[in-house]
Amino acid sequence: MSDQNTTSIRIALAGNPNCGKTTIFNNITGAKQHVGNYPGVTVEKKEGECTYSGKDLLFIDLPGTYSLTARSLDELVARNVIINDEPDVLVNVIDASNLERNLYLAAQLLELERPLVMALNMSDVAKDMGVNIDIKKLSELTGATIVETVGRDNVGTKELLQAVIDVAKEAKKPSATIDYGPTLEPAIDEVMAELEKAGTISYPLRWVAIKLLEADADVVKKVKAFDHTEAALVKAEQWRETLKDKVDLEIIFQEFRHSFAVATYNDCLQGAPKEIETKSDRLDKILTHRVLGLPIFMIVMWLLFNFVNEVGAYPQGWIEDAFTALGDWATTVIPEGQLQSLVVDGIIAGVGAVLSFVPLIVLLFLGIAFLEDTGYMARAAFVMDRIMRACGLHGKSFIPLLIGYGCSIPAIMGARILDNNRDRMITILVSQFMTCSARLPVYTLFIGAFFPVAQRGTALFAIYFAGIILAVIMAKVFRKFLFPGESEPFVMELPPYHMPTVKSVLMHMWERAWLYVKKAGTFILAASVLIWFLASYPQEVQYSEDFDAAREQVTQEYQAKDDATLLQFGITTDDQKEPIMALVDQMTTLQEEQEAAAEEAGEEEEEIGDEGLNGQVAETTAPAEEAAPEVPDYFNDLQVANAKEFPVAWAIYLNNQDKDEALGEIDQKEASEKLEGSYVATIGKFIEPVMRPLGFDWKMSVSLVTALAAKEVMVSTLGTIYAVGADEDNEKPLQEYLRTDPSFTPLVAVGLMMFVLIYPPCFAAMAVFKREAGGWGWLGFFMVYSTALAWVAAFVIYNGGRLLGFH
Repeated sequence: MSDQNTTSIRIALAGNPNCGKTTIFNNITGAKQHVGNYPGVTVEKKEGECTYSGKDLLFIDLPGTYSLTARSLDELVARNVIINDEPDVLVNVIDASNLERNLYLAAQLLELERPLVMALNMSDVAKDMGVNIDIKKLSELTGATIVETVGRDNVGTKELLQAVIDVAKEAKKPSATIDYGPTLEPAIDEVMAELEKAGTISYPLRWVAIKLLEADADVVKKVKAFDHTEAALVKAEQWRETLKDKVDLEIIFQEFRHSFAVATYNDCLQGAPKEIETKSDRLDKILTHRVLGLPIFMIVMWLLFNFVNEVGAYPQGWIEDAFTALGDWATTVIPEGQLQSLVVDGIIAGVGAVLSFVPLIVLLFLGIAFLEDTGYMARAAFVMDRIMRACGLHGKSFIPLLIGYGCSIPAIMGARILDNNRDRMITILVSQFMTCSARLPVYTLFIGAFFPVAQRGTALFAIYFAGIILAVIMAKVFRKFLFPGESEPFVMELPPYHMPTVKSVLMHMWERAWLYVKKAGTFILAASVLIWFLASYPQEVQYSEDFDAAREQVTQEYQAKDDATLLQFGITTDDQKEPIMALVDQMTTLQEEQEAAAEEAGEEEEEIGDEGLNGQVAETTAPAEEAAPEVPDYFNDLQVANAKEFPVAWAIYLNNQDKDEALGEIDQKEASEKLEGSYVATIGKFIEPVMRPLGFDWKMSVSLVTALAAKEVMVSTLGTIYAVGADEDNEKPLQEYLRTDPSFTPLVAVGLMMFVLIYPPCFAAMAVFKREAGGWGWLGFFMVYSTALAWVAAFVIYNGGRLLGFH
């Protein structure tokens, strides 16, 4: 602390899903947030800080939950943070427009006996609906401090922070107690008495007594860990035996909490809510329509993917150009050798290939964050429920599967919101079919290389949609053969539609995009260096010929042809040659400018034709009856201005073009043989026989292996391999290398994308899968089934496509 009068206050934010809790958290903490995992579990938690009135406030954003009964892990985590970490203040964010339902969670928070502030959020929506709440009465009934907020407009934030500070200062605990009636209260009192005698329990005793009577497995385990608690456990079990014939112990406590919530709502409500059709109601008639809902959702997603591709292509091209320029600059300042190769071919080519896709990632997350914050994604889950149920999945499974479009890890962890283990396992097993952001660069790389611009958005949508279809099919298979049984009913609140704030959308987008950039700057950087090493070594390779001698021979042959051409035109002295060679240089420069302009405009480069530049050097000195190549239009001005010198300069120019091509072929062959003798090629060729039936060569095979570390590494692997395998004068963007590689065809690219879609996710996701699924056995099954399915799918695509005449 910077000042002895400054104190730190720890605040836990709790609330139902869609109550606006995250918006309030973002309003308070802004950019001062960090993401981690709760101790002992892989559920993501957010913490954020702010300073207000000289107090340092640390906010913990608990998982959104409707209850604290610990049926799902999210509920258990939220409860454990409160009872174990003992935050100074609880802030219960409540959707004021759904006060009655939100008060059920509030009732459970009251029992945890922590200082409590209630943030009545969306109070503007509540008032529009005619829900007028007596704040003073609500505060009396709950014993909590009440603050009205409108998170979307950042209204009430300062008042909320001041309330937190005041409550923390007084350590003011709620005075309200839920009365469980004459049947249950004696049982609660006797169990509490035994817990007091033990003198070792650090949790609220009344709450522990209630949980023991509910036979809450987690609390029972916690109590057993304390000394002298045997009598309390026995007393609770005796009361359960006594009560089981009088009441249903599975639901009786929940009924009393619900009755408390209803009574509190009715007592503090001023006037009946207006029965009006809201804007959300009118939109839902269309967007959740039984027939139109699903097609609308598909159209929305198709528009999103086209938006990502069409808009993202421009900054993606700028980043590619920037990294190309950076590589060219590094080549000029770093002496030729292994260090230059490491920096240019390893780091810049590898990491640059991945970072060029940042605009696409940003735009995808921007679109998804916008749809989430408007409330539409909750409707998408509702619309998808019929499909999910038809294939045996729980409707709520759509939520973690949707999260999978960002990252597989939170998708796997998100399955914990499902109460039923069968539903949870099926969701985890099919979560990989949801294309995570790490796969997006792989898809856009191949789609950009082999699909016309107008079809790229549709192609990307198709691969995402294929993942959904596969998830549906495999979920049905798993439900039938591995996890038979009915899925539980799907109940989900549909929040009102609203226009999200720019700040909220940008923060969501930034959080996810920054994780991608950070991975590129750390993990993928290390992977690129490793792949460069494997592709560059060993240095001593057994070549098929002496390439230096071959280059010297070609140079001499073409020099002789130049001399013969000059002699044919009667040019023998240096003074005569000088204007000719200057004109040849001008023609070369003009040709390069023309090619660059054509590439920038996205057009085919204007060439001199198959009978033009390529293979015509011999004919320039051949008999006159051979047809001369046609001079391109962009040389017309030079031809007019240099009418006398142009014929000989044109012949020399053609000769130089063919010489450069011949030398390039030698350089490319040498680079190819060096790459073929590298460690990475050895690894790839070991795998290649298994992948060859799919049309994959060793480069694709080894990139699939490295991509198990992280899917983006496939792009950096191919970028590094092709950069190392290229000669110095033949540096091109990665997509151009793929287009000109005879092993890569559109059909192979489609099969490769399908393989990437299906086979196991990254190592980190697999580690989380093992933990969530419960052991190595399930992880082994997951890896085998997904790899086998990927192989079969790619085999069918490649060989079926060839039978149909595709290539």
